[in-house]
Amino acid sequence: MTRSPVELVIFDCDGVLVDSERICVKVDAMIMADLGCPFTEAEIIERFVGSSEEVYTAAVEERLGRRLEKNWQRAYEHLYRQAFDAELTAVEGIVEALDKIAVPVCVFSNGGHDGIGRNLEIVELADRFAGKVFSAQDVTTGKPAPDLFLHAARSMGADPERCAVVEDSAYGVRAARAAGMRAFGYCGGLTPAARLEGPRTTVFDDMCELPALLAAVPH
Repeated sequence: MTRSPVELVIFDCDGVLVDSERICVKVDAMIMADLGCPFTEAEIIERFVGSSEEVYTAAVEERLGRRLEKNWQRAYEHLYRQAFDAELTAVEGIVEALDKIAVPVCVFSNGGHDGIGRNLEIVELADRFAGKVFSAQDVTTGKPAPDLFLHAARSMGADPERCAVVEDSAYGVRAARAAGMRAFGYCGGLTPAARLEGPRTTVFDDMCELPALLAAVPH
């Protein structure tokens, strides 16, 4: 039998499964203003969507001109929780897409396990990914490094070359390519299509199209 070109679909969480990026950008802007280093929402989208906590913190420290205390973000975590409780929804079309994808799936995120699980619970997707959630907490370096993708593939017993990564950020598609995986860049959120384009990358704006795009991957 001929092996399928896609044997595992690795989903980013924020902006791909849960429509959280717009919420996060607003909260990020509030936090940065409170710290005394305001960034515009456009700057946040350009520089931080899909980035690791290390990238985010380094940029804030650079603009402040000083180091931040360790775990400085904990004082602001309640703002994200409150906003998600009030506004978080699943990305449009993702439930229909998941229903039609026949190969195994998993989810990864630069966020922590608690936050990923909580957000999936809010939008009623947690059961679909039970036991298949991977976090930057599991590896040394988060996106744009490929470590998290490779860890997810190993854990799921999949060959990286036969993994498809569904991402909505420039950092994410770069990490997928670095891992030797095929990237599917979702531009239906905040990141423009042009920032997702590149080698071994399919850019799309309707999540309902994803099953057919996966099925069309050449052998």
